[in-house]
Amino acid sequence: MHFILASKSPRRQELLKQMGLDFRVVLKDVDESYPEGLNPAETALYIAEKKADAFADIAMDEIIITADTIVCIEDHILGKPQGREEAFEMLSLLSGRKHEVLTGVCLRGHKMKRTFYERTEVYFNILSHSEINYYIENYKPFDKAGAYGIQEWIGLTGINKIIGSYSNVVGLPTQRLYEELKTFQ
Repeated sequence: MHFILASKSPRRQELLKQMGLDFRVVLKDVDESYPEGLNPAETALYIAEKKADAFADIAMDEIIITADTIVCIEDHILGKPQGREEAFEMLSLLSGRKHEVLTGVCLRGHKMKRTFYERTEVYFNILSHSEINYYIENYKPFDKAGAYGIQEWIGLTGINKIIGSYSNVVGLPTQRLYEELKTFQ
């Protein structure tokens, strides 16, 4: 099989490389809006499937992999921050609290499509304003849901516990993806 990752995320690309998958990256412009009223899991799945559906013609030996990762706190979805101020607000909201990271994944082949999601609980220590400002200034987390990357400074110093898949928080639940690919025809 030939794998196509439909994601510009360098983190997802690196995770697939670490899994030993031979893949190529193909990007399509997809509107990532979603209908109101969806819960966080439904939202992640809806967007992942929407990304996969952008591929009209798939060869018999190709599998498209798409994903969407969201951060939510009490069912409130935190997207990618639009700037420094919004990043600061998001990280202040996450400070000292538990939140969830959900990644919806869609596998699409020539005749078949399968979606699944993974949920991970993440617990932040209380972050000072100076710690939040340091992170934003030095890591510019504007391309990350919830305004942070667990693999960066803030994850190494500010997260005290996770329950679930670490790679899911990075952006792709690799163990679950591996299991799903084994049975995907």
